[in-house]
Amino acid sequence: MRTEHGTTGPACGGGPGVSAPRTRGPEAERDASLSLLGERGLLPDQETATGLVEISAVAETPSQSGVGVIAPYDFALDRELWRWAPDDVSLYVTRLPFVPVPVTVDQASALSDGDGAARATRDLLAPEPLVVGYACASGSFVHGAEGQRRLQQAILDAGAPAAVTTSGALIEALEAVGTRRIAVVTPYVDSVTERLVTYLGEHGTDVVNAVGLGLLDHIWKVSYAEVVEAVRGADRPEAEAVFISCTNVLTYDIIAPLERMLGKPVLAANQVTMWAALKAVGRHPVGAGQHLVEATAPAGARAHGGRGGDEGDDTERRSARA
Repeated sequence: MRTEHGTTGPACGGGPGVSAPRTRGPEAERDASLSLLGERGLLPDQETATGLVEISAVAETPSQSGVGVIAPYDFALDRELWRWAPDDVSLYVTRLPFVPVPVTVDQASALSDGDGAARATRDLLAPEPLVVGYACASGSFVHGAEGQRRLQQAILDAGAPAAVTTSGALIEALEAVGTRRIAVVTPYVDSVTERLVTYLGEHGTDVVNAVGLGLLDHIWKVSYAEVVEAVRGADRPEAEAVFISCTNVLTYDIIAPLERMLGKPVLAANQVTMWAALKAVGRHPVGAGQHLVEATAPAGARAHGGRGGDEGDDTERRSARA
């Protein structure tokens, strides 16, 4: 409710000439705003616009769905995750505690701690996300299939309405595209890459070739050119797809071009994480030209160029981000 004061009389005090405050309710506020905006909600001229402080109350409040994200302490690619999100999905991102070790099996083990994931989950619950995604590949595969299941369960036990992990999402994505023989590219040292190969083997996926960049830190600084070169070097004719591991590796813009170049699906850690998180709540990611996104899109979304949104109501789907 807004209070209007008269322009006559002294600036303070209660003597003669002071106008009594006038109040008006929400309906009067809305009518006053509409009179300034015009019938179609447009400002008719600059003179009318003068003095208009706020117009957002006139518009219908947009709805949103929340996706919680638990990321490692050194995660630097929040913007990349957002690119897969439809316009009416908000990401609530929190980070796991700092671990003073390089990117090794020890670091991955520390990040996979169920108690830490549970605390991070509880930190995310206030804005009521519909799902919580654990966005770390190595932290979710380092202890194998059983470790991934324990991590996911810890998130659910902490109160998340639904939960996905990057490594669990990878298995779902491989099943969705019908792939059992893959090549793998990672930024890791060999000992961490070997844990990924073992994890995939537990799920019946054969890794025909694996290439690791041997990095111990600053993984987010790997360029698109370096990733493309590594993927080309790792690919083999017998591989049905290629997986690029680590959520700290930028991939969004190169997935579709790599797929066209190789003639096969290319999956990436952030891509499968967002795909699975959105799928868990009946939504679909934005990713034009990306095989996983387009092959699993509802029929209406495919007809509209793979735009993300509700899986059940294409007519109300919002435009995808550029």
